[in-house]
Amino acid sequence: QVQLGVSGGGLVLAGGLLRLSCAASGLASSNYVMGWFRQAPGKEREFVAAITWSGSRMNVADSVKGRFTIFRDHAKNTVYLQMSSLKPEDTAVYYCAVATGPYSAYDYWGQGTQVTVSS
Repeated sequence: QVQLGVSGGGLVLAGGLLRLSCAASGLASSNYVMGWFRQAPGKEREFVAAITWSGSRMNVADSVKGRFTIFRDHAKNTVYLQMSSLKPEDTAVYYCAVATGPYSAYDYWGQGTQVTVSS
């Protein structure tokens, strides 16, 4: 079974930084995509960033470009979301998700972790 363990959320002051991690297990495909999404109170879930497991391709949403970086560690089977210059509007529940291929839907989701940025 595919399982995604998410951690790293918490409370941080505006301008601070935080790193989220997503450890994946049970994935049979070698060409899957790992992505980060977030959902703020009263808003729809939005895409944040994604990376192919090979690391050959990466995409970051315009809303966080220049502040957030996504990267992976093959040895730890983990993908990270490095967040800097955090703003109150970044406050949301952040989710890790996996697509089994570059043209597949995100079929597997982690539990989500709360990120709260205070001014």
